[in-house]
Amino acid sequence: MRKLASLGVAAVGVVYGDIGTSPLYTLKECFASDHGMAPTPANVLGVVSLIFWAIVVVVSLKYVLFVMCADNRGEGGILALVALLAKGRRRSVVVLGLLGAALFTGDGLITPAISVLSAVEGVTVAAPAMAQWVVPVTLAVLGVLFALQRHGTARIGALFGPVMLVWFAVLTALGAAAIVAQPAVLAALDPRWGIAFLTANGWHAFWVLGAVMLAITGGEALYADMGHFGSKPIRVAWFACVLPALVTNYFGQAALLLADPAAVRNPFYLLAPDWALVPLIALATLATVIASQAVITGVFSLLRQASQLGFTPRLAIHHTSAEEEGQIYIAPANWALLVGVVVLVLAFRESSNLAAAYGIAVTGTMAITTVLALVVARTLWKWNRWLCLAVGVVLLAIDAVFLGANLMKVGDGGWVPLAVGAAVFVAMQTWKRGRTLLRQRRQRHAVPLARFLADRTSAGAARVAGTAVYLTGNPELVPEALLHNLRHNRVLHRRVVLLTVETAAVPRVEDGRRIALTDLGAGFHRLVARTGYMQDPDIPEILALARARGLEVDPATVSYFVGRQRVVAALGGVLPPWRRRVFAIMHRLGASATEVFRLPAARVVELGTRVSL
Repeated sequence: MRKLASLGVAAVGVVYGDIGTSPLYTLKECFASDHGMAPTPANVLGVVSLIFWAIVVVVSLKYVLFVMCADNRGEGGILALVALLAKGRRRSVVVLGLLGAALFTGDGLITPAISVLSAVEGVTVAAPAMAQWVVPVTLAVLGVLFALQRHGTARIGALFGPVMLVWFAVLTALGAAAIVAQPAVLAALDPRWGIAFLTANGWHAFWVLGAVMLAITGGEALYADMGHFGSKPIRVAWFACVLPALVTNYFGQAALLLADPAAVRNPFYLLAPDWALVPLIALATLATVIASQAVITGVFSLLRQASQLGFTPRLAIHHTSAEEEGQIYIAPANWALLVGVVVLVLAFRESSNLAAAYGIAVTGTMAITTVLALVVARTLWKWNRWLCLAVGVVLLAIDAVFLGANLMKVGDGGWVPLAVGAAVFVAMQTWKRGRTLLRQRRQRHAVPLARFLADRTSAGAARVAGTAVYLTGNPELVPEALLHNLRHNRVLHRRVVLLTVETAAVPRVEDGRRIALTDLGAGFHRLVARTGYMQDPDIPEILALARARGLEVDPATVSYFVGRQRVVAALGGVLPPWRRRVFAIMHRLGASATEVFRLPAARVVELGTRVSL
């Protein structure tokens, strides 16, 4: 029980930062001037009713109780679903998963910008003359946040849970005080208020749904972060802490609007008494930094999964914690995110403007997650098709309504996450296709290992002392680096290890199943290592496992031979010219094998080749 409580507190800090800071801007955006929706009592009760039932149905029922059951050995997230379902059978599943992952990247850009900006905007409530400082302070906070990423969250991670517990306690206290003063707001628990709002306001109500969606934008994080804590602590934290706090605060803001419609300019901060406003701004800023941290780490985790599954170039991944495997840092992604977030803040300047760009990426990802989870229910859980149809109609209808409402904001900034998502999707598809073409080309000109062993052992090539480890993608073919070394240096080491690293469609592979070692004779050994898509391939560690299986190798005498290709976009070819150039650029930007496989740099020999695509 104590362990469950500890994990629940940690989950509150990491998992619920995004959805937990949505009260800062959601209800305000529902009554923004461009929606043309006056904060009349009927409209206020209708909107808060829609927010309440969106949280209950989409987050509680869909994600917490349904989607989180679709785990891949404890891991969640859209690429975990792809790995669970694909297994070489469904190309449509892979394409859908990549599209969802690409859209999540767009969310990773907007969430830090809108969260921190909306928190800092609280200073305009306390001191309207300081409005000119909102953007500079926001940029300063974001700059510090991204600069600290390389140090990781290991040291301050223990503070996340308690800080967010304080945040949710404050949300509850502020909302409860307003509800006590205006208990009539509780009538909005009746869904008929939401239905009446939709029928009475027509297209205006449909437009407002795009803002209602802001209340559930952190729903995907519940699933994506499941592997760090397990499903039970996340569920307990949701129903015991987060859900009551969010509902209480939203109803409290609505109660304030019933009493004072002018408070619509910022109902969250105006809930607080004057003496508490400055501390509340400080707490909100800290909470949004934590929320941004969770999304940034989520993007890092997604990129690692994509790289391990072969959808992006190899990435140099740095672990920032010895205890938590999920705490990682990817430098190029970090600085690219910072540039994108800064551009968004400078371009939109207000959280209300950014809200128009927010939501499309999230709703698209949510709809894709629904489809993939239903495929899991039908094919793996063997649900009855009529049950799948019934559940699918309800969930996809809700997703479609929210997606449609957000698509109306494309011209007001919604194109930003769509453009980012499209660029990421095309890049991942291009990389996968280009790697397939390169592999096919190599196989056409490759030398089968069995023939090579027969020829070379009989030819009596000169042997030198030591061990050579050659990395190869296909254990049945001779590595190009070995052929180059033999052709130019005319020697072979006394012990040659042909190492293939395969990524399994599971998060982690246990040590007992990670390697397969075969003695090929004449000093040659085939070593096939398997890693999960949440594990990093560590060659020295793999060799240590092989030594335990009987491979006699001294790490101090090992030379690692790595083939390094330089891809150029030549005329002709299967890919269009622009995609060949994109692939060539991505290939150059990819991390070296020395970084990815954690090879000791002093013992690595790189043999380069030029390849036209």
